[in-house]
Amino acid sequence: QVQLVESGGGLVQPGGSLRLSCATSGFTLDDYSIVWFRQAPGKEREGVSCISKGDGNAYYIDSVKGRFTISRDNAKNTVYLQMNSLKPEDTATYYCAAGTDTCTYYSGSYVLNEYDWWGQGTQVTVSS
Repeated sequence: QVQLVESGGGLVQPGGSLRLSCATSGFTLDDYSIVWFRQAPGKEREGVSCISKGDGNAYYIDSVKGRFTISRDNAKNTVYLQMNSLKPEDTATYYCAAGTDTCTYYSGSYVLNEYDWWGQGTQVTVSS
């Protein structure tokens, strides 16, 4: 059974850090690209970071570049999103999604042409 399970969200003060995890099962992680999306109430979904299958190249939208780091541990079947210097505008529900395509930049987000599986999301709230 395929699963993507996000964890690590929570409430953090501005300037703080969180590490999100996307634990996967039921497929070979290295064969899939993983996108981290976020969606805030009333806003469109935004693909903030993507890690490519195979070579593991990492991509970030400008608003998180230098603050977020995506990584993959194939042995643990887990993709991480380390988020530092968090800002109130980072507040959103964060999701991971898997697909066999390469990461593509489109209309301000990183996306895949098709998604095979999605996680259920984890809430990140940045507030003092």
